[in-house]
Amino acid sequence: MTATFDEAVRARLRAPNIWYVGTVFADGAPQVSPMWVDLEGDGELSFNTSVGRVKEENLRRDPRVYLSHADAADPFDRVQISGVVARFIEGEEAHERMDRLARKYLGSERFEWLMPGERRVAVIVRPVKVRHIVGVERFRPGGPVPAV
Repeated sequence: MTATFDEAVRARLRAPNIWYVGTVFADGAPQVSPMWVDLEGDGELSFNTSVGRVKEENLRRDPRVYLSHADAADPFDRVQISGVVARFIEGEEAHERMDRLARKYLGSERFEWLMPGERRVAVIVRPVKVRHIVGVERFRPGGPVPAV
């Protein structure tokens, strides 16, 4: 099942916002990194990492991924996206996608911090659940009932 992005979430993904991307270690512990993220077509999103990084290794073993972003002006205005890796893109296209993220986030034509021998990997994520929450989140059905 694929979730969709409403226009407010699309705007967040198009803007140069930092997103926190969570993956799962083999022992089940969470791993979270601040990342540059972009909208991928109409229904997916992408970020970029390198072969051998913890995120890449975790996602190849367990494709579940979780992204979170809070508005800088109002941290109670937040977006949470649960998804799965749809595909990995390597080679020259992954490097070109990293350059695209550098243009979006830094205004520079190229990503300047490549290390010798580094191989970039673009991670394409299919959203499964998208939540945009503003304010204090309500309890789930069956949870505590506020006092009257």
